[in-house]
Amino acid sequence: MKITKAVIPAAGFGTRILPSTKSIPKEMFPVVDKPTIHYIVEEAVKSGITDILIITNRGKEAIENYFDVSPELERLLLKTGKEKILEEVSSISKMANIYFVRQKETKGLGHAISRAKSFVGSEPFAVLSGDDIIKSKTPVCAQLISAYEEFGKCVVAAKEMPKEEIHKYGSLKVENIKDNFFMCTDMVEKPQPSQVLSLYSILGRYILLPEIFDILEKTLPGAGGEIQLTDALKVISHKEGVIMVDFEGKRYDMGNKFGAMQAAVEFALEHPEIKEDFKNYLKNIEL
Repeated sequence: MKITKAVIPAAGFGTRILPSTKSIPKEMFPVVDKPTIHYIVEEAVKSGITDILIITNRGKEAIENYFDVSPELERLLLKTGKEKILEEVSSISKMANIYFVRQKETKGLGHAISRAKSFVGSEPFAVLSGDDIIKSKTPVCAQLISAYEEFGKCVVAAKEMPKEEIHKYGSLKVENIKDNFFMCTDMVEKPQPSQVLSLYSILGRYILLPEIFDILEKTLPGAGGEIQLTDALKVISHKEGVIMVDFEGKRYDMGNKFGAMQAAVEFALEHPEIKEDFKNYLKNIEL
């Protein structure tokens, strides 16, 4: 079955980048001239996704407004002859069929995904973390969809993490199948040193089958007292295995200050309107 639906969890408080997230959703932080969430939706659309559910909570209305039509702004741009920016602004509301649902209690990623059950129905679907921008030649979501089409199983995107940082993420037990495809047969969230299975960790992209919802309903709170998607996927990995893709691309963790600044600088250095001026600025900056 072709994958046309995606879920973007965007209900987190962004505590790692407070105080700015007290009033601005982290998903709306600008990377040059587009917010983080724009790049994530764009990745999904370029991967063939047509229907997207964004999971939010209180205080995230700015995300809904961003993907809505803005008649007053569009009339102003038309009146002032700014056709190019008008075309760009008006295209945002047409990127995909975008829906929203609230996660009324932030009980973890697994709980957030469970809110998508009625949207997904009986279809396989993609999940793209609202915290992660990934720059790649082929969209990472598309890389995972290709793996699903070949193997017909749940798929996760992963990279090897530094040994001293693996405890912040999850650890996967994997065996290479071919090229950058691995079979994952076990996983643990935020492992203690004795629990580390490998340095591979899932980084914000998944292809899931609808069976995940029944498993999530039975999943008890895990690391951090939250319902972890990793714990539900662990059940599937034990039963039939999960495909892991060592993806091509560079990930920017927009949920922390350093990752957000990395993205801002590196995307600015490639932006056609400002890249030359920005390069000169960086060369001549006085600290």
